[in-house]
Amino acid sequence: MRRKFVAGNWKMNLNVAKARALAEGLQAKIAPGVPVDLAVFPPFTMLSAVGEALKGSAIKLGAQNCYFEAEGAFTGEVAPGMLVDVGCELVLIGHSERRHILGETNAMLKKKIVAALAAGLKVIYCVGEKLDEREAGRTEAVLHQQIHEVLGPDISLSSVVIAYEPVWAIGTGKTATPDQAQEAHAYIRREIGTLYNGKAAETLRIQYGGSVKASNARELMSQPDVDGALVGGASLKVEEFVGIIEGAAAAR
Repeated sequence: MRRKFVAGNWKMNLNVAKARALAEGLQAKIAPGVPVDLAVFPPFTMLSAVGEALKGSAIKLGAQNCYFEAEGAFTGEVAPGMLVDVGCELVLIGHSERRHILGETNAMLKKKIVAALAAGLKVIYCVGEKLDEREAGRTEAVLHQQIHEVLGPDISLSSVVIAYEPVWAIGTGKTATPDQAQEAHAYIRREIGTLYNGKAAETLRIQYGGSVKASNARELMSQPDVDGALVGGASLKVEEFVGIIEGAAAAR
């Protein structure tokens, strides 16, 4: 059975003091030995402070993005090795906001994943369709492209998690129904089986992201192919995020 994995993407929110307080609040409320893998992804400016606050905890530190070069004249970018240097173990690649607001392409995302893995980071790779694509019946076509143009035999999945995040459900209050989430996750798993093999598909963890709340977490993560959650706004509230973690622990 795949172990559930709940991650909090703090996006462009908080400041150092509030981020540290949130990290400390989570540690105080999460039950010891909870059978769920946990991570948070603060903004770059808060990574060191949050890393210090999380020392000795079960919560892993991740970054929201990285560049694909190790160093050089790339003003404003952050290299994977720099993230490792401040204590990060994971990085998000391909979040829909970076795809659709900042124009990141599949070709760029592939290079980022390769660079992140080479630096020793684990990757959460985000995929998902926009509302017009879903309404046009193109969900599977979009997912196929995002998987096959980025992943492949040259990229080991041993340190990769996929997060399915329907763009129409991110920060909107709309959530994919459990059946919709399961359908998309099952499709992703089948495609991974085609691109890699059955074992890779079976062991790969696929998170759901899109207006996950304490009230819907258990039902979503009880679907057979939903292995956790990538949480946005709700991860900024201690009680709500802890409720999601508890939902994951109780999911069957």
